Amino acid sequence: MRRALALCLLPALAAPAAGCELALLLAVDVSGSVDGREYAVQMQGLAEGLRDGVVTEALVKAEAAVALMQWTGASRQELSIGWTRIERPEDVEALAARIGALPRVWTEYSTAIGQAMTFGMGVFDQAPACRRRVMDISSDGRSNEGTEPAEIRPGMDSLAIIVNALVIRGEDAELPDYFARNVMTGANAFVVTAESYDEYPERMRRKLRRETERPVSALPAGTIPARFEP
Repeated sequence: MRRALALCLLPALAAPAAGCELALLLAVDVSGSVDGREYAVQMQGLAEGLRDGVVTEALVKAEAAVALMQWTGASRQELSIGWTRIERPEDVEALAARIGALPRVWTEYSTAIGQAMTFGMGVFDQAPACRRRVMDISSDGRSNEGTEPAEIRPGMDSLAIIVNALVIRGEDAELPDYFARNVMTGANAFVVTAESYDEYPERMRRKLRRETERPVSALPAGTIPARFEP
């Protein structure tokens, strides 16, 4: 009897542990404050950031799932690239190529960060079961329409969704602090600052490196650590 039971259990014990370490949702601001050149810089910066050798290796090792949404005003959010599993470097290259060629959906609407976060929660409902869930928001402005993002943070925390941000500061010196206190949330969450869109690609590359690394320790949800300055 024991031998038969052992034989029944053997396949389960021998099977490799399969699973996704990271579900990463890239949320790109396409509001009216972003011109055509700046949109292109964002998409190419994302594509090249994913192609970074360290990022690619981390995504493959994590068996990650990556998706991309575009967002602007209160009723305008779109999942432009659905959840894409990363199992080989070739998967990263294919995803980067799609992002680099992705057409812009909107050009002239407001900045509704709270609605983007709410939409992102729905996108995660369709994500593979992953140990970490991260929403990566990039933007050059404060929310000026719809629900305040600070009101959405508890919902993100309840679903264990980490929200990081890449902020293009421009002329708003306090913009990174605004994102740190109203948008960023979750264990080990952080904000990266680019002074202008010209700095965006390098800051995004470094941000993706940090995002794809498995965190060594965790902070309580809602904690605001020091802003990450590359």
